[in-house]
Amino acid sequence: MQPIKQIKGTALPLGRSDVDTDQIIPSEWLKKVERTGFGAGLFSQWREDPNFVLNNPAYEDANIIVAGPNFGTGSSREHAVWALTDYGFEAVISPRFGDIFRNNSTKAGLVPVVLSQQDVDAISEAVLKDPKTEIVIDISSKTVSVPSIGLVAIFPIDDFTQFRLLEGLDDIGISLRYEKDISSFESERPTWLPSLS
Repeated sequence: MQPIKQIKGTALPLGRSDVDTDQIIPSEWLKKVERTGFGAGLFSQWREDPNFVLNNPAYEDANIIVAGPNFGTGSSREHAVWALTDYGFEAVISPRFGDIFRNNSTKAGLVPVVLSQQDVDAISEAVLKDPKTEIVIDISSKTVSVPSIGLVAIFPIDDFTQFRLLEGLDDIGISLRYEKDISSFESERPTWLPSLS
């Protein structure tokens, strides 16, 4: 996972509430074991509708999703996060996330940003008016800013998750910070293990 200090870009106004992980990546896409290639299945059932927002060329460069409440509910599949990041999304802004989805996101480098419904609506409206509306998500200051509408909002993120994102540490990365201690322990372990001789 790469360190994430700031995300700057444009947004896709999803405008849907209660988006579950099966809608993000339908179950027929869950046959792979690697993390790549899931972007093709992102919202695949909805993308069959030519009017679905992800099919709109005006939003083809978006790297942030603005969604309604309860984004990422449903089953605990990590593939939902992998599909979003593989497609190119770096953050999702919503008033509320499914707990497991939010946890999976922060461990895989997708930033879940919780803002009030009022702020989410203001951002969504701005993006619908102008798809090139710039959004800046700053992990260090825990803020989201949309300069064109004068919006600056603080979003909640615990200190440890903030540290993980800033340092680019997934679960394996955190373990590897103790590589010397682990190696030292493993080198001495045979001396105290039971023996059959």
